[in-house]
Amino acid sequence: MLIILLSLTLLIWVAATIDASLGFRKLNSLEKADGITEGPLLSVIVAARNEEKHILQSIRTQLVQTYKNTEWILVNDRSDDGTGKVMENLKSSDSRIKVIHIESLPEGWLGKNHALYKGYQLASGNLILFTDADVLYHQEAFSKAIGYFEKHRLDHLTAAPNLSAKPFWLKAFVAFFLFGFSYYKRPWLGNNPRSKTGVGIGAFNLITRSAYEKVGTHEYIKMRPDDDLQLGMMVKRLGLKQRIVTAMTLIEVEWYQSLRDALTGLEKNTFAGLHYRISMVLFSVFGVFVSQVVPFFTLFSDNQAVAILSAVNLVFLAFLYVMVTKKMTRFSPWLFLVLPFTALLFIFSILRASYLTFKRGGIIWRGTKYTLAELRKNTLR
Repeated sequence: MLIILLSLTLLIWVAATIDASLGFRKLNSLEKADGITEGPLLSVIVAARNEEKHILQSIRTQLVQTYKNTEWILVNDRSDDGTGKVMENLKSSDSRIKVIHIESLPEGWLGKNHALYKGYQLASGNLILFTDADVLYHQEAFSKAIGYFEKHRLDHLTAAPNLSAKPFWLKAFVAFFLFGFSYYKRPWLGNNPRSKTGVGIGAFNLITRSAYEKVGTHEYIKMRPDDDLQLGMMVKRLGLKQRIVTAMTLIEVEWYQSLRDALTGLEKNTFAGLHYRISMVLFSVFGVFVSQVVPFFTLFSDNQAVAILSAVNLVFLAFLYVMVTKKMTRFSPWLFLVLPFTALLFIFSILRASYLTFKRGGIIWRGTKYTLAELRKNTLR
């Protein structure tokens, strides 16, 4: 049985490595794009709930962008800290900023999705950028993004930022998460016009107003915790033109400050990503354990066939891990050495998030509870 499992995982890693090698060739770096300073009006929409500690620095990096034709819509989503006051101070210092204060959440909406939708209703631009309140930008980020967007006549552009992390185990966990995201979601397919697979990243989702309205706006995904990904997927389903790029030195976000924060943060969308199905949870846990934990331990098996299969599995696994890490992060590829432990952490995060979702009867996101019945009811058709 072990030989059969290792043989199957080897076939998977060979196929995934070839797929990623070809896919990454079509994944451009935004740093290499030509920037423009003038062009269509860009409406930047930032939804924030209790982001007093981050939003000021984020917006300051945006206000000094070399791309000039920009407006900002800052949406204070029921914050009970100083977020609203920070927004008002920013508004008073720059006439390009508009502020919306949301006091209550309508039934059937997730807070962030509702806030982004309200921001869109106030926006005037034909280009809309949805971004988060903790994202930091190099001053040429908007310029290069819109230059690239216009050159390729896109409907939607999403950019993978540098996900920074300080503690060692958080770095290892984030690197593993991106590794898993890459081979599971295959984001490079967003650049393939023949593929219906799309991608969207919350730190940077740039879309035309017409495309956003065509896919149904956030109203269509109003109960999706993974709204950023779903937005990109809808773009591709309708045959619109999408690109994903990397922006490792242009866009940066500290995803989480600690491993504990990462585990807590993943509570909201892990089960959603598995379509709220126990069968998918069990399949994912089994798949990760067999393919990314077992080969490290069976490498020392007394059975020669098992040991050889394990070694070859690890060779392809290492090659794919290094390739993804170099392309999608600024972390050291040597983090591969702790991969079996981060894989076990990831398994724990899946089980923990799924268990808590069932125990609570839903998810708690930014202080608001959304029931599992609501979330399942609004799963995309």
